[in-house]
Amino acid sequence: MKIDRFGFVFGALVLATGVAMPAMAQDVIKIPNIIELSGGGAPVGQMWKNGSTMAVEEINAKGGILGKKIQMEFVDTASDPGKARAGVQRALDDKPMAIFGPIYSGSVNVTLKLTNEAEVPQIMGGEAAPLTAQGSKYLFRTSFGQNVSMPKIAQYLKDGVKAQTVAVVYQNNDFGKGGRNAIIPELEKRGIKVAADLSTEPGQADFAPDVVKVKAANADAIFVYLTEEESARFLIEAKKQGVTKPLIGETTLLGQKVIDLAKDAAEGVKGHVGLTADADNPLVKDYDKKFTAKYGHRSDHNGMKGYMAPYMLKAAVEKAGKWDPKAIAAALHGLTIDPAKEPGILLNGTWDENGDIDRESYLAEVKGGKQVIVQTLPKLKP
Repeated sequence: MKIDRFGFVFGALVLATGVAMPAMAQDVIKIPNIIELSGGGAPVGQMWKNGSTMAVEEINAKGGILGKKIQMEFVDTASDPGKARAGVQRALDDKPMAIFGPIYSGSVNVTLKLTNEAEVPQIMGGEAAPLTAQGSKYLFRTSFGQNVSMPKIAQYLKDGVKAQTVAVVYQNNDFGKGGRNAIIPELEKRGIKVAADLSTEPGQADFAPDVVKVKAANADAIFVYLTEEESARFLIEAKKQGVTKPLIGETTLLGQKVIDLAKDAAEGVKGHVGLTADADNPLVKDYDKKFTAKYGHRSDHNGMKGYMAPYMLKAAVEKAGKWDPKAIAAALHGLTIDPAKEPGILLNGTWDENGDIDRESYLAEVKGGKQVIVQTLPKLKP
């Protein structure tokens, strides 16, 4: 009997009597989890790893999915798109049932065509708007794309902040440029002028010159769209230079990791969050309690995305009624997962024909060292 490393069994091992020997591998489905475990994305990847590990342990404890236990194989992309592509290609050589990850949009961008051509579902964490606009039928989000979140942020800047001018600070990668390219048209639609349009680099440590430029722009508000560690560094520098204008962002500006790193420099930061462990939801509260007890720290949105990925797979396999990549992808398109039936999904979500998700989201503010939800926004399509 030949068993490949992602759990597929070829041939049969038969005893001399002609009776097949039980094969434990037949009861296990291996899922490659290709994420950022080192490099700049390590904090993001570790959160995802912890969340997905906890979910798989829960699923397996209840008998698995259609009688099959899940075993994840973690592959480190080192936060490098080239290594992510190589990891996905190697995984696809063994014809897996699905792939989890990557999380960084740049790494998703160079892998999505591979999974589409191989017809293998890819449940990923990237938020750049163009990812699901490229026609793949096998790419699925665990969180909002920028095409959904940016209109909500722009509306908040208009109605909640009353801003007439905004300085935009973004990261020079697929994630940051996607957010920048999505927010600016939304601001312009609402009559808000972009007073500054500043690009920063991934892994950047010194934000002093950028904060100087932001202050010189004298905008009514500052929209910050950087990944977690860079967000924390920017906030620390902004506090150091005495920035008093509202700092507005998305999930990556208000996440627990940012708050832990920036400490009091994060106080008062506001924005839109698609996922948060601070949501006033009993299932989310239970998840937060379990995660904290297991790992000794709270989960951020990346932990929640990682946790939801196996439950997305579970719901799709059960709807399809079989373990088959094409059937799993087909089942995910148009699928609504109700937490009343599948509590692990935490929040009611629907996936459209592009793999984009629709569910409730939140407006939040950092108060007293934690994220406080100030408003719940409903699904776009009830």
